[in-house]
Amino acid sequence: MVYFVGAGPGAVDLITVRAQKLLSEADVVIYAGSLVNRDLLSICKSDAEIHDSAKMTLEEVLEVMKRAEEDKKMTVRLHTGDPCLYGAIREQMDALDDLGIAYESVPGVSSFCGAASSLNLEYTLPDVSQSVIITRLEGRTGVPEKESLKSLARHNATLVLFLSSGMCERVQSELLEAGIRPETPAALVYKATWPDEKRIFCTVATLAQSAKANEISKTALIIVGNVVSHTNYSRSKLYDPCFTTEFRQAQQK
Repeated sequence: MVYFVGAGPGAVDLITVRAQKLLSEADVVIYAGSLVNRDLLSICKSDAEIHDSAKMTLEEVLEVMKRAEEDKKMTVRLHTGDPCLYGAIREQMDALDDLGIAYESVPGVSSFCGAASSLNLEYTLPDVSQSVIITRLEGRTGVPEKESLKSLARHNATLVLFLSSGMCERVQSELLEAGIRPETPAALVYKATWPDEKRIFCTVATLAQSAKANEISKTALIIVGNVVSHTNYSRSKLYDPCFTTEFRQAQQK
């Protein structure tokens, strides 16, 4: 069996209980060494076979999985955050289907959740934003034309950008071209929940300057939207005494 496991955003104690159990039982662990906190490997058995996928191709990863399956060993494929976001897991799963190897997915805490906790943010504030767009800027690998940053930014929803902190000048330019106001609040979160985390508040107009001043060029999320300043939002109806819910009748004024 192969388990695709979310390692969480970085902090060792933000791995899930299920993921921790599987990692402690795994005979073979293939982890994303460029992103996963190596301290998580201390959970592994002393005789576990460890592979760093940052130095491997897809074919090499699959060969390790195939060999482990032939030896009746259990494999954990350890991805950063939650594997469903930019984890390149579907191509691995399709190959395992072709090989007749069973697999399961174990979700993890995504870095976009870790970044929100670090900044004490709520991405969906009433009357400010009720939608979160998770995307990335086109770089060496493309994005569908309809999902260009300029196109998505025009929705004025909360934006969370992965894999884009090395291109902050372009991010800033495309946001401004999309009509986002220069004074719109933004934030950079470098290595959310790690011991060396950095949190930088800025605006769209100062995004590139802030990244450069803080030497941020990778492993950071960019968050854009008025939720960053958490001002001018409305009170939630859920806990409003004048609002009836399934569990509570509205109180009379």
